[in-house]
Formats: sequence, C-alpha cells, structure tokens
Amino acid sequence: MTSVKVAILGFGTVGEGIFNILQEKREQFKTQLGIDLDVAKILVRDATKQRVGIANTLLTESIDEVLAVPNLDVVFEAIVGEEPAYGYLDKAIEHHVNVVTANKVMFAKFGQVLQEKAQKYGVQVGYEATTAGGVPVIKTMENILRVNDVNHVQGILNGTSNYILTQMRTEGISFETALKNAQQLGYAEADPYNDVSGQDAFKKLMILSNLAFGQQPNWDDVEVVGISAITLQQVQEADAKGQRYRHIAEVGLDEDGYIFAKIGPQLVDATHPLYSIDGVDNAVSLDTNYIGKLTLVGPGAGMYPTASVMVEDYADMLVKKPALVTI
Repeated sequence: MTSVKVAILGFGTVGEGIFNILQEKREQFKTQLGIDLDVAKILVRDATKQRVGIANTLLTESIDEVLAVPNLDVVFEAIVGEEPAYGYLDKAIEHHVNVVTANKVMFAKFGQVLQEKAQKYGVQVGYEATTAGGVPVIKTMENILRVNDVNHVQGILNGTSNYILTQMRTEGISFETALKNAQQLGYAEADPYNDVSGQDAFKKLMILSNLAFGQQPNWDDVEVVGISAITLQQVQEADAKGQRYRHIAEVGLDEDGYIFAKIGPQLVDATHPLYSIDGVDNAVSLDTNYIGKLTLVGPGAGMYPTASVMVEDYADMLVKKPALVTI
C-alpha cells in the first residue's frame, strides 16, 4: 500500500467538497489505485475558526507549513483571485509538489508559466476544473489534439448567465428578476459583475485558447459583451421566431491563420449546437479537421462538480506516475 500526503489550499465551497470526496472515496482509492490518500494540511485564512468535522491540527495559515509536510505529493488549490494563489502554486512546484487548480482567473494569466515550470521540476499541473466545471473539456481536447487540429471553439462557459437567459425565456421575467432568482439560489454572487459582464467566460476562453492553439489573443483586442442589456421583449421576440439568446464565447483562427476571439450574446436557432443548453449547464463545441464537430455538455459549477473534477485530475496523475512512498 502506498501512502500519499495531500493538502488543500482554501476551504470554501470547493475546498470543502474536495475534502469530503477524499474522505468518502478513501477506501475505494485503496482498492482501485493501491494508495492511501491522507489530507495532511488545509490552508485557511483563520486557523482558529472551528470547522465541523475538521481537526484543528489540520488547519494552518502558513503555506510554508503546508510545504513542510513530509512526502507531500499534491496541493489542491481552491482560492479566489490571482494572488496569493499563483505564488502558492509557484512555490509548491519548486518543492516538487504536483498542483491541481480550479482558479480560472489565475490560470488564464499564469497557466503557461506554471506548466512550463512544472515540466522543469518534474511534476504535473491539473486544471480541468478551471473551465466549464464538470464538463471534461480539457482532457477531451488534450486527447483530440494528439491527432486532430481544433479550428474553432465556442461555448457557453458561464452557468449564471445561461440560467438568467433561460429564466427570461421560460418564465417570462426580466433580467433583473432572473438575476435576483439566481442569487437566491446561489447561482450568482452578491456582486454578479464577473458573470453577467462576460469576464468570467473570457478568462475560461483564454485557457481554452492556450490549449487549442498554443497562444492567446491580445486581451485588449477581445470584444467582451455581457447580457445585462438584453430585454425581456427581445427574448420573447426571438422565441417567437424559434430563436434563443445564448451567451457565447468563441476563439478560432481566421483565413490568414490569425487568432481571434469574442464573447457576447448571440441569437441561435435549432440547428446550432448550443441551442438546447438551458439552465446552469455549460457546453463547449469543438470544430476539428478529422472528427468534425463535437459538443460536450454538463454542470458548470458547484461544490461537487468542481471538486470531483479536481480529484479526477489527481487520480490521472497517479496513474501516469505512481506515488513514491511505500509503507
């Protein structure tokens, strides 16, 4: 039996989900992977705060204490924003620790740097959860790109915006009312700017751009339009014509091979691959040279969709490179 020490950075919704899954699946991992996953440290802002079911000895406010754990193999990063998340992962890689992140804001900017550094230090970076929540778009694209070229990517990458547009159409309510409903249900933050402005979808699209094309467009050149200007009347008029508003993020190569991207509301009809995507679901449609068009659909966010994808990332790492400490 191989013993693996892991740490969780951040203990909000996603961090708690990771901890719960690791505990619930511990015996299964022993049987299926031959490893005993032991959560050794949890990095939090306030280690004095009591957390139900969590021993105080697991909690720390120091990244140095996390990285001092003997034989630490991976850190699951579930922090919001660029910093201190990037600094923590950069330091973890220097300590020869694998990293798994769900941080789209940080990874859109620093993902390439982290991946190159990880290769130098002989560790791996998992980032499936940064884009489209529980939709396995990263792994699918990695597999496809071994043989295929991806020419164009378009997707519904923000579940909050998709929920609002769906509610406006199906319930006949205004943007403002649909947004309030989304907030009451926990689909939207108290400050929903990143979701409804398109900035959340933009960061996710830049991650997909790096993967599909090995580059990102100049961020300042990308048109980013949100959904707040869409009226109920527009939605109803479109519906009467058999059309639906979708907030679509897309990136591709033009005829001259230059990369382009845009994010904003589009009217689509029943022939469009994203026409039927309702509620908080995300979807990504890929145009490839050999397979043709492939569309992936699934839950866009939440404790367990995101956390489970992060644990799956690490399980893949273990299959590729078995843990090192045998007891």
